[in-house]
Amino acid sequence: MVSDQSDEAVEKQPGVAAVTRVLEHHGNKVTFIRNLPRLGMAQQRQCLLDKASGEYVLFLDDDVLLESWSLKTMVDVIKEEKCGMAGMFVIGLSYKDDVRPHHQKVEFWDGPVKPETIRPGTKEWQRASLHSAANVLHLSERLNATPDNPLKYKVAWIGACKLYNTKKLREVGGFNFWRELPPEHSGEDVMAQLKVIEKSGGCGILPSGAYHQEFETKVPNREVDAFKVLLEGE
Repeated sequence: MVSDQSDEAVEKQPGVAAVTRVLEHHGNKVTFIRNLPRLGMAQQRQCLLDKASGEYVLFLDDDVLLESWSLKTMVDVIKEEKCGMAGMFVIGLSYKDDVRPHHQKVEFWDGPVKPETIRPGTKEWQRASLHSAANVLHLSERLNATPDNPLKYKVAWIGACKLYNTKKLREVGGFNFWRELPPEHSGEDVMAQLKVIEKSGGCGILPSGAYHQEFETKVPNREVDAFKVLLEGE
C-alpha cells in the first residue's frame, strides 16, 4: 500500500508505475490511497499502520535499497526473539573506505531480547554512534556476520529500515501522538521505537542489507523533535 501525499498522483509517474507492474507480475496487490492534507510524518505513518493487515509491518524509507535476503532475516529474528521490533541500519557506501574503529562499539544481546527504557542523555542513547557512515558494514565484516547467522545487538533507535510486530506497535499507540505535534516535525519514528522497545524489546541486526542512497533529507525542518517534545518532563 502506498499512502500518497504528492501534489500529482504518484502512481502515474513512470518509475512508480514500472515498479507497480513488477510487483503485480509477482502476485502482489498494490493499492494507492490519497492522504491529504499533509499533517506530518507521524500522521502519514499512522495512516499506513491503520490499514496494515499483516502480522508484521516494515517501515522502509524511500531512499533505501535492500539486499534480497534482508526482509527474511528481519522476519526470522523478530519471530525468534518474539520482540516488538528488529531493524537494519542503513549503510552509506560512499564511506566504504572510511573505517572508524572508535565508532564501532557495540553491545550484543546475550540471551533473549528484553524490554529496555531508553531516553535521550542516558548511556544507552550513546549506542547511536554506531549508526553513521559505514560502521555497521565494517563491524559486520570484522565479525564475519552473515545472513544465515545474524548477530543481534542493542540499539537506542534505528532509522530508515525497521520491522515491527504490528500488534505490539499498536499496543503502544503507534503514531497516534501526531495530534500533539505541529505538521512540521521529525523524530516521530524514534518516539514510536522508544515506546515499543520499552514494552516489548527491540534489536539491531548484523549484517545489514540496507543501503542509503544518500539523497538530501525530505524533512529539512527539524526544529521540532517529536521525542523531545513528547518526553519533556518525564
